[in-house]
Amino acid sequence: MPDMEPFKNETESITLGQLTIENRLDQVELYGSLSITRDQAGLALALKLKSVLDAAIDHLQHASNLPTHITFQPTDKIDNPFK
Repeated sequence: MPDMEPFKNETESITLGQLTIENRLDQVELYGSLSITRDQAGLALALKLKSVLDAAIDHLQHASNLPTHITFQPTDKIDNPFK
């Protein structure tokens, strides 16, 4: 079981090296960088990343009524409270 269940909430985030994986209801966001070295540590990182991606793929493959493409709604802008 991966450290997160993709597409289940808006609160989970994991970090692998400098790669951040954020869970969302409509997407899984990956940003940053990850060096997978040719050693036990690199293998562990690769397997953890694979686990998260496998879970996301499994979720998408078994989702009913999966749309062709989603459209993101613009977020509300708020005034900076520190100004």
